[in-house]
Amino acid sequence: MYVEIKDLSFSYKKAKEKTIANVSIQIEKGEIISILGKSGSGKSTLLRLIAGLEVSESGSIVINGQTMSDERKFVQPEKRGIGMVFQDYALFPHMTVEANIRFGLRKMKRMKKEERVQEVMALVGLQGFEKRYPYELSGGQQQRVALARAMAPNPSLIMFDEPFSNLDADLQVKIRDELRSILKKEEITSIFVTHDQADARVLADRVIIMEGGRVLETGTPELLSFPVNEKTSLIDLQPT
Repeated sequence: MYVEIKDLSFSYKKAKEKTIANVSIQIEKGEIISILGKSGSGKSTLLRLIAGLEVSESGSIVINGQTMSDERKFVQPEKRGIGMVFQDYALFPHMTVEANIRFGLRKMKRMKKEERVQEVMALVGLQGFEKRYPYELSGGQQQRVALARAMAPNPSLIMFDEPFSNLDADLQVKIRDELRSILKKEEITSIFVTHDQADARVLADRVIIMEGGRVLETGTPELLSFPVNEKTSLIDLQPT
């Protein structure tokens, strides 16, 4: 198993209940997972724990055979080899497209660095945009830059936190289809956090539904074709 999360728990200070409560998830190499849930279900906090931006109270996280956190060990975020694509893309406004992508390749030699920048730019369809700044790009192009930057260091895992929420509906459909194709071509293990059923259906090999900090249901995207159980109806989530 490529990613193993076992009995993970976490609480924010002064919180009355656990934000993440005994969550266990297993992910195969190259698998695309969508974590679906309403606001406050714990899905974004789970990403932060995997990335090392928060420290769990208990449980363990293992990626590609390497323990990232457990009761005895905690690997710092910058050493986990995880790529992140945020909701607002978090691009550096004073850097060009190629400079944004090159940012995470500081340990590479110059020639290899330039080769990798051009490689990922071609992969996401940004040839000819090397010298442009983020404000000169459309929302979809900015999203591609963020993806290219996350992919450039060859991460063990890429995580996406509501990556399409700032795109209009037509562009959202186009980008998510392209994104799945790119991730599958590169065999990149990925986790998407979303509250949009349509995103989960199109992108995911497997869907994990969270509620109240717990994993409620796990299954293929067909799981979204009917209510999960009597406790939760997917009607409560954003309509498709």
